[in-house]
Amino acid sequence: MTTTSQNVKLEIDGRSLEGPEGSTIGALMRDQYPEGFGRGVVAKLNGRVVDFHTPIRESGSLELLSLHSPEALQVLRHSTAHLMASAVLKLFPNAKLAIGPAIEDGFYYDFQVDRPFQPEDLAQIEEWMRKIAEEDHPFVRAEMNRSEAILQYKDKDEPFKVELLERIPDETVSTYTHSFFTDLCRGPHVPRTRVIKSFKLLSVAGAYWRGDSTRPMLQRIYGTAFPSKDLLKEHLARLEEAKKRDHRKLGQELDLYSIHEEAGGGLIFWHPHGAAMRRVIEDFWKDEHLKRGYQLVNTPHIAQVDLWEQSGHTGFYRENMYFMEVDEKEYVLKPMNCPFHVLIFKRRKNSYRDLPIRLAELGTVYRLEKSGVLHGLARVRGFTQDDAHLFCTRDQVEPELKQVLDFVRYMLDTFGFKDYQVDLSVRDPSRKQDYMGSDEEWALAEGALERVVKASGLAYHRAVGEAVFYGPKIDIKLTDAIGRSWQCSTIQFDFNLPRRFDVKYVGSDGQEHQVFMIHRALLGSMERFFATLIEHFGGDFPVWLAPVQVKLLTIADAQIAYAEEIRRTLLDRGIRVEADLREEKIGAKIRDAEMLKIPYMLVLGKREVEEGTVSFRSRHKGSEGSVKLEEFVEKVVAESAART
Repeated sequence: MTTTSQNVKLEIDGRSLEGPEGSTIGALMRDQYPEGFGRGVVAKLNGRVVDFHTPIRESGSLELLSLHSPEALQVLRHSTAHLMASAVLKLFPNAKLAIGPAIEDGFYYDFQVDRPFQPEDLAQIEEWMRKIAEEDHPFVRAEMNRSEAILQYKDKDEPFKVELLERIPDETVSTYTHSFFTDLCRGPHVPRTRVIKSFKLLSVAGAYWRGDSTRPMLQRIYGTAFPSKDLLKEHLARLEEAKKRDHRKLGQELDLYSIHEEAGGGLIFWHPHGAAMRRVIEDFWKDEHLKRGYQLVNTPHIAQVDLWEQSGHTGFYRENMYFMEVDEKEYVLKPMNCPFHVLIFKRRKNSYRDLPIRLAELGTVYRLEKSGVLHGLARVRGFTQDDAHLFCTRDQVEPELKQVLDFVRYMLDTFGFKDYQVDLSVRDPSRKQDYMGSDEEWALAEGALERVVKASGLAYHRAVGEAVFYGPKIDIKLTDAIGRSWQCSTIQFDFNLPRRFDVKYVGSDGQEHQVFMIHRALLGSMERFFATLIEHFGGDFPVWLAPVQVKLLTIADAQIAYAEEIRRTLLDRGIRVEADLREEKIGAKIRDAEMLKIPYMLVLGKREVEEGTVSFRSRHKGSEGSVKLEEFVEKVVAESAART
């Protein structure tokens, strides 16, 4: 649509709104379409979300958005952050304001206060939020010169706002005011405070200003908001369920892993139960790769810095890398496996007849994450990537991508994940200078990825501008049992490493050609995937994954010899078994086994010894009677083989 020097014209719901340039949507609707206020709380103008307070300087198509739209929900949450900040200032007049964005599932606001917030403070802040919201104040937008705004915020002694203003390149900035509260903000916002009805403050955490540990520590209040009380109630119920499933809590209760600060944050110690489960996953992973023509490799944990300079990692990832000096040379703990696999591929001259070559590794890598972002198994400093690199010809690209996507789906389905979201990340054509590779290569790579996703029947989102500089990619986020998304599999093209390392093959014409290289991870990392499994199943793992599949429970010492005999039999059949031989009552032993969420318990008493049977209990059905040992063994072996 074109813009005139005097008027703007907005097409909405089959009618036209027209007024002077600089008019707000709210003003135009009040005069020409007042009933429209009942249809939305913000609008989308030519695809861009704007509120009713922003001056409009372009004509175009206008769409009203209700609170139930994803875009309006983000606006609601951002407005609720402002409402919260105003309530905080009512209770803590000396608080200094930082930032308050909407985030996935909610919002937060950072403050500098004289003392940390306490749980009882949140209840008081919520009470003030409701009072201010019910007063039904409009959100009023204003614009001012940036220099003037800096002076005003200096007068208010708001150092964080001053720093933000000093970083803004625009000469004109905007503020939003409701009631007594004014905040530096681009918007958009809902029309009035009474729109904000269903919200909850959730928690308080410390957060360094701008994520920098050398800067002031602030208090961050997290909250959430929804269009209705019912949706808020559902969300809070999911949060409670998520707390029960928290892998950090269950990891301790089930004795799966630990982190020891004396050894270092973000470094995982796998306990016998966790290591047993990890071995099951890794063995399955390796077997499936070998079936599909992958070659398994193992590579070192360190390499000289020159290798990482050649790969480009020191330029892009230096702040996340560990450096050390050995024999007066600088070495790096590997942050990725890619350059190592390239070196293995290049160890000899490869013909087109050798391709595709698929190299796979469960390779442990190390990244220097800031301590503030470490989170159990989900965000660590040392983790094992389920990694592979495919070296192929141009003609093999699409078949290889199809095989990888089929492999991803098989793996996720086997672990019980049926729903996932697919993002196809492509480059922004207006920023070609930011990407490696020719237009032809990008067209080939993006086209191949998109055709493969379409052919799979999976719904996908085309994310323009989200490709990494070295190539387009497919990201797969799985959905767990309570509806949360977890970043998991990724399939990426790479135009970078083949050039940096001059990776070529000899074609049928006898000439050397550039290899096409595909990165892929099916599970992501073992640590993060393990966290996902724990929370998805709530620690109640299927038989094939359970760290301990069977627990032997003796009623008296007289059954110990029988228990040892059964344990040897189960171990010989590949069943993971432990025995509880303590001088405890059988009820206590059963409760302890149930707390560890063990699928099966075999209760061994005098009658079982005499009859050569076992009395077995299942975690979900309780007592299932007495059976011959071999019958029980076949049942467990069959369930394990079926991966159920």
